[in-house]
Amino acid sequence: MSKNISDQIVEMLVEAGVKRVYAVTGDSLNPVNDAVRRDGRLQWIHVRHEEAGAYAASMEAELNGIGCCMGSSGPGHIHLVNGLYDANKAGNPVIAIASTIPTEKMGLDNFQETKPEYLFQDCSKYVFQANTPKQAINGLQTAIQHAISMKGVAVLALPGDVAAAELESVHTSNNNFYTQPRITPSHEHLQELASIINDHEKVVLFCGHGCRFAVDEVMQLAQALKSPLGYSFRGKIFFERKENRYAVGLNGLLGNKSGFEAMHQADVLLMLGTDFPYSEFLPEKCKIIQVDTKPERLGRRAKVDFGYCGDIKSTLQDLMPLIEAKTSTDFLDKMRSLHQEIEDIYDSYVEEKGSEKNIHPEYVAYLVDKLADNDAIFTVDTGMSAVWAARYLKAGKNRYLTGSFNHGSMANAMPMAIGAGLSHPDRQVIAFCGDGGISMLLGDLMTISQYQIPVKIIIFNNRSLGMVKLEMRVEGYMDWQTDMLNPDFVKLAESMNISAWEAKESQDVEEALSNGFKHEGPAIINIFTDPNALAMPPSLNFEQVKGFAQSMGRMMVNGKFAEIVDTTNSELKYLRELI
Repeated sequence: MSKNISDQIVEMLVEAGVKRVYAVTGDSLNPVNDAVRRDGRLQWIHVRHEEAGAYAASMEAELNGIGCCMGSSGPGHIHLVNGLYDANKAGNPVIAIASTIPTEKMGLDNFQETKPEYLFQDCSKYVFQANTPKQAINGLQTAIQHAISMKGVAVLALPGDVAAAELESVHTSNNNFYTQPRITPSHEHLQELASIINDHEKVVLFCGHGCRFAVDEVMQLAQALKSPLGYSFRGKIFFERKENRYAVGLNGLLGNKSGFEAMHQADVLLMLGTDFPYSEFLPEKCKIIQVDTKPERLGRRAKVDFGYCGDIKSTLQDLMPLIEAKTSTDFLDKMRSLHQEIEDIYDSYVEEKGSEKNIHPEYVAYLVDKLADNDAIFTVDTGMSAVWAARYLKAGKNRYLTGSFNHGSMANAMPMAIGAGLSHPDRQVIAFCGDGGISMLLGDLMTISQYQIPVKIIIFNNRSLGMVKLEMRVEGYMDWQTDMLNPDFVKLAESMNISAWEAKESQDVEEALSNGFKHEGPAIINIFTDPNALAMPPSLNFEQVKGFAQSMGRMMVNGKFAEIVDTTNSELKYLRELI
């Protein structure tokens, strides 16, 4: 049998480091499916929805350097879009093959016809439609090179007839090249950076995911400067540990007062490897320095005074010999004391645990942190479950945490756990899922079941869209259409051959989590948490306070007095964090 285009595509994916493909096969994708089957080196993961496949591929790329997903003609590859948006914004190298209708039918408004070059333009670094066999091979090599070098999504649109066509010789390389350049600011810029730091007493470090491979260097700088060290949500898992004497917490919507105050009282804020999106939480009166590998990001979120292009590890290695060590710990001690006050407040929520109908979600997150492995991988849904992860999950020996932190999509945690569980079967994988998020992609619990992926799915079952409820209240709206009627998640899991545990009272939470974590296969732990649990941002403006009061007033007018009482009891205690 002569070699066809799909055979070569499989070989190139294998050579690039792809281990598995997440897809729903059919029509124009069948030639690739058959090539994967005959070759035998790639694992084909039959997801139930292509969106889940894109998220799983993104997670695999984030952990291993490359991932791959596929979608068939029209509706199949359109389903990839949300997960690809997330991957592209997260900087995860994902190869997406969007199979399409035969070339002779294009441009005639045929059944399942789309225009992939338009469709994927905004969610990728590169998109190309191959209309000939030679273009297919050239296009795939270029797509992979774009994905791994530009850190994002690359899409190859592949008509079914081209995928089945005989291979033709091309001049392009069959290989891809994983370059690892060392990027640092110029000597003059390093001296300028050191001079600014040396000339100011109160320096705060704010660290993001770009510090992932520079933890030791960041800690050395913090020690030399006696500097408070804050972090973004993507950066916290590398620095938020009890023995870190410089940690002052997060800033932003999920942050706390100490993280916010540290940078607002600083003389210099040094932003390292973070494209922090919440500009309103950043200071405007101090000097701001930003270091990033992508110079186009410098200054786009904050009033940056000095911007430098460099990877954090190399930049700090070259910077440290120029730094004059500071001796005063007054500012650090003040911010650390404030941070401890916030931690004590968080601990008080854990101690209260909650009642039969209102398990405190903080208590659940605290126990997860306590019981999870030191190298656990956490995936986090967007919404209130992300809040509890932000506040209670700490760095272990080699823990990792991720979520839809740049795209902000619901339903990401469970499919991300699929990618993590398949690519790292040696590590514990725990998904923090909201009931709203898990409900969106319930079908892919069957993917977990079919491949017996040993992930632990924790459902924070608060019977509502909690974050949306909070958003509406602080904007002065009555929360409407935010309540949820959920299925029996335990029975649902059991019908899918997944073991499940449940907690309706606080006394049952630890046992449910322990049983689920000890179970060798996939597990669902459904926990009924307080629907009125609220998390305040580290700073509230007058309009938000006014809006919250207005929403309470509207609830009163509409006869929801009992709900106001519950809200007052469950939510207003969180205002302590802002005082």
